[in-house]
Amino acid sequence: MDNKKLAELLFPEITKSISYYEDTVFPNRNLSERAKVTRLAPSPTGFIHLGNLYGAFVDERLAHQSHGVFMLRIEDTDEKRKVEGAVETIISSLEYFDLKFDEGATIDGEIGNYGPYFQSHRGEIYQTVAKYLVEIGRAYPCFCSEEELAEIRKQQVEENVNTGYYGKWAKDRDLTLEQITEHLKNNKPYVLRLKSMGKEEDTFEIEDAIRGKLTIPVNNQDIVILKANGIPTYHFAHVVDDHLMKVTHVVRGEEWLSTLPIHYELFTLLKWDLPVYCHTAHLMKMDDGVKRKLSKRKDPELGLNYYKSLGYHPASVREYLMTILNSNFEEWRIENPEKDINEFEFTLSKMSNSGALFDLDKLNDISKNVMLKIPAEEIYEFFLQWAKEYKGDIVALLTAHKEEVVKLLSVGREDRNPRKDLIYCEQILEFISYYFDEFFKVEDSYPENMDESEAKMLLRAYLDTYNHGDDQSEWFAKIREIAVANGYAAKPKDFKKNPDQYKGHVGDVSTVVRLAIVGKAISPDVWSIQQIMGEDRVMKRLEKAIG
Repeated sequence: MDNKKLAELLFPEITKSISYYEDTVFPNRNLSERAKVTRLAPSPTGFIHLGNLYGAFVDERLAHQSHGVFMLRIEDTDEKRKVEGAVETIISSLEYFDLKFDEGATIDGEIGNYGPYFQSHRGEIYQTVAKYLVEIGRAYPCFCSEEELAEIRKQQVEENVNTGYYGKWAKDRDLTLEQITEHLKNNKPYVLRLKSMGKEEDTFEIEDAIRGKLTIPVNNQDIVILKANGIPTYHFAHVVDDHLMKVTHVVRGEEWLSTLPIHYELFTLLKWDLPVYCHTAHLMKMDDGVKRKLSKRKDPELGLNYYKSLGYHPASVREYLMTILNSNFEEWRIENPEKDINEFEFTLSKMSNSGALFDLDKLNDISKNVMLKIPAEEIYEFFLQWAKEYKGDIVALLTAHKEEVVKLLSVGREDRNPRKDLIYCEQILEFISYYFDEFFKVEDSYPENMDESEAKMLLRAYLDTYNHGDDQSEWFAKIREIAVANGYAAKPKDFKKNPDQYKGHVGDVSTVVRLAIVGKAISPDVWSIQQIMGEDRVMKRLEKAIG
């Protein structure tokens, strides 16, 4: 076989060499020796999930901690899976979670010198490498139809051997130049396959940065590298792009481990340095006491829009993900409560390789702590932006009452034991909704030890003595007076010692007031809330409760 002649026959328009791209178009990056170059490379399928974000944080930390480069590459070679608007969804979602790329695809185009960053725009590059593989006898055209491939698979199943296109089953592997020429003259469609030299019994060793040394069977499949339309497969495009873009570390899920032999063979065949592979563990959850993989079908929390639509602050999500990314992060945070998260030194060696457990309850607990450190004014702005996208009917209220909302968000945050009431925007809306008459409702019941007539009597006494100018101690002193005058203990501990002597205690009386003003049995400090609401609204709430 005259391989060079075959290469010219298949790729007559390809005139450049691989070295042209390596030396002229994509020269070595001007970075320090320890700098890492990483990439996030999602497909525009319309669904970007927590696993993408999990891996992206690894990419971002590896690159930016080492003063390297973090890029966004869109792997859009699969036309059948493309979804309209998916690229914009990917980019906007990643921006929401404050992932900052140094180069790559953006909403307005591309930035960086190693593009195009859309694989669909890099066709000539892939074909240049494919032509070289044909020239050295390591790639060939395969004209098998779908029916022929199905028949091969059927025979393999009957013979109980591994399925695929390899060895004696690779029927077009040894076509002559004359046979190939004849097929081309007849416009018979073909794909380009790698001619693998792997043997089924052979293995190779590779060091995974998370999993350590792996011993894996070599690839022996003549995989497709260019489809019939000339578009590359993921396996081929990934290798070419990572080499030319000078990627040093490839972070991806463990589901890609099975494809590592293909990528290893391509890199070694082309005499290119392998990047460091980092195969992350699946994100898991507990389901009825059983640990299982997060599922797109079963678990809405797998999709990133779940967190956007509920209004989780990106800092909360980042803080939580770091706790499952590195086992020593929580200890570091306890020792460094005020430090910026980027000061934590992320390391691959501290990543789990057995399944990272995702826990929404823990995310909420962490979010409470994170939100406490964000100024109320900043939370208000974040809350307002979320409302503009997801709760348009409250935007006017939030805008008209900005000062009061900021104060509501601040209640109890400066105390010695600060309140941690804020988790995410949907919950914050529910938390402060009592302030707006349009949303106010009494959600909880009166204490068990009093009926409605008793409660109204206490509220009447409270209204009769109410003075909006009272400071907090004067205000509570009046509540205690009302309690004692109506048979309630001045202190909860007095009632606990002698329950038969009292109707209840002062806390029951303050709960009745709280229900009238806030509608809930548990809330931040009622006196502070009344000061924010203003005297007229407080009086109206009390009068409405009394009826």
